Amino acid sequence: QVQLVESGGGLVQAGGSLRLSCAASGIIFSCNAMGWYRQTPGKEREPVATINSGGITNYADSVKSRFTISRDNAKNTVYLHMNSLKTDDTAVYYCKTILAPYWGQGTQVTVST
Repeated sequence: QVQLVESGGGLVQAGGSLRLSCAASGIIFSCNAMGWYRQTPGKEREPVATINSGGITNYADSVKSRFTISRDNAKNTVYLHMNSLKTDDTAVYYCKTILAPYWGQGTQVTVST
């Protein structure tokens, strides 16, 4: 059974930082490309960042230079380091296996002024 469990969300002031974690089980984590997505009410879920099994990363233009995705294969965990947060970053953040339809339950990030 595949499980992806996100944590690390919360309330932060604009300009602040958060680190999201996604712990995976039930998959061969080191072989899987992973991604972070986000969704706000009334909008479609959008990709934020991805990292493949070799550590190559891609980012949405809106988060480039502010967010960093990383992975620790020994801990079966993918991270999203978010700096210089803006109110527009407020959303529920989800992690996902890129090539398979497994999603976490999401973690809320709220950025206040």
